Amino acid sequence: MQITSIGHAGFHIQTSAGSILCDPWVNPAYFSSWVPFPDNSELDWKALGDCDYLYVSHLHRDHFDEQNLRDNVNKDATVLLPDYPVPDLQGELEKLGFRKFVETTDSVKTTITGDKGSLDVMIIALRAPADGPIGDSGLVVSDGETTVFNMNDARPIDLDVISEAFGHVDVHLLQYSGAIWYPMVYDIPRKSKANFAAQKRQRGMDRARSYIEQVGATWVVPSAGPPMFLDEDLFALNDFGSGIDDGSHPVPGEVTSIFPDQETFLEQMTIHGTDDGERHRGLMMVSGSVADFTGSTLNEVSHPYPPEQVFGEHKRAYLERMKEKFAPVIAAQKATWAVDDGEPLLEPLKQLFEPIMAQSDLICDGIGYPVGLVLGDQTVVLDFPNRIVREPKEGEGKYRYGFRIAPELVRTVLRDDEPDWVNTIFLSTRFTTWRIGGYNEYLYTFFKCLTDERIAYADGWFAEAHDDSASINKDGWELQRRCPHLKADLSKFGVIEGEKLTCNLHGWQWDLPTGRCLTSRGHELRAKQLGS
Repeated sequence: MQITSIGHAGFHIQTSAGSILCDPWVNPAYFSSWVPFPDNSELDWKALGDCDYLYVSHLHRDHFDEQNLRDNVNKDATVLLPDYPVPDLQGELEKLGFRKFVETTDSVKTTITGDKGSLDVMIIALRAPADGPIGDSGLVVSDGETTVFNMNDARPIDLDVISEAFGHVDVHLLQYSGAIWYPMVYDIPRKSKANFAAQKRQRGMDRARSYIEQVGATWVVPSAGPPMFLDEDLFALNDFGSGIDDGSHPVPGEVTSIFPDQETFLEQMTIHGTDDGERHRGLMMVSGSVADFTGSTLNEVSHPYPPEQVFGEHKRAYLERMKEKFAPVIAAQKATWAVDDGEPLLEPLKQLFEPIMAQSDLICDGIGYPVGLVLGDQTVVLDFPNRIVREPKEGEGKYRYGFRIAPELVRTVLRDDEPDWVNTIFLSTRFTTWRIGGYNEYLYTFFKCLTDERIAYADGWFAEAHDDSASINKDGWELQRRCPHLKADLSKFGVIEGEKLTCNLHGWQWDLPTGRCLTSRGHELRAKQLGS
């Protein structure tokens, strides 16, 4: 089996039974904020797109690149389709001309047969609202000799299905650097922001190392890593291995980026003993790197250039060159944004949000308070308790949750009928926000679900009763086995420090004596100290 890294979470998997193109992202995404790191624009996308099978893990734009899929990918390719509760992914691919689909069943091994032979595949589909009703997924492929698990952004809670169906995994393509805007866009002191960023960064790498242990693959390839932030306004978000002061200069010892790169994670594997040279071995791959495997044996790996040229002390200079290269591309994309003509946004936002509010009692009640949108010189209030969008009331004061967003971004998503503000405006980091109190998962779920179908699914998911009757004993505590957030197995993902529990799947935390969630509203945990 030959695996080629094509950038970010993208891979081209060549087998004797055909080729699979996975998540081919090349064009800047999220309002031109994200660019693949390292640069993959020089790859032969026509050749890569001449594939037998296409796998797009989910609809986020650093995985679903509409322009690249339309222009370069063979429309006769058979699409390996995750088992999602809403049909958005298939619908978007059909619009681009794809017409052959293998509809897989979640976490069930399927044999696909083509003109060149047979492959065994399994797609693990994540369908909780935190993944978006459009979903997230990971792909397992075996050609009978080599088994690869392309996990990309997915965070599965049950990995036993892989070993039960495929046995040993030879190659694990693993996300280690998350996609989020916290804490960079928050109105908090600089020192606090640096501390929160360091915690977020480390939790992501801790979670990735937990997955390495659970999957037990021989080879681990860090992938789906950080993008390049090449717009001048966002350049300081890149990870330079140090902090960034207000003038975008490095501050030794104060890391403010939440986006560690491949080199950093491979170092973490060594430091923490995850890369022990035998069970798990870290493998560096950059855009264009090719690795040839026979089972767990790495026969050869080749790189388009020495990888160290884009990391460590060379990284800032590399990113400066990329900033210059992509400046015209980013400028051209910005020219497509809607123009802020100053027209009031209250009425179009009422038309968008109020029908969704009317269908989502559980989510609106979970939000529980008005939310302010500061759009240039206009302020619009999303009054979730009353299910209306309105102007501010006199003397209303500061809202518990609020967002400052450039009006042209809002006008663009309204023009384009965008059903998901989280994975457009918010992931762009082209906004600022504040909150009083904890993270509100219901609020971000609402912003992901701006269609009738999505909001109905999400509201129903929250309303569904989940079994938390099973218990485990861990570090002197008896607690429910399944995390109240997304039902991760706390015997695997739970970490107890004193009287605080952290679920490393998403970094949520609980106070064990009270069961109170420290991360968000609700989501209480059942726990008691043994012997008490």
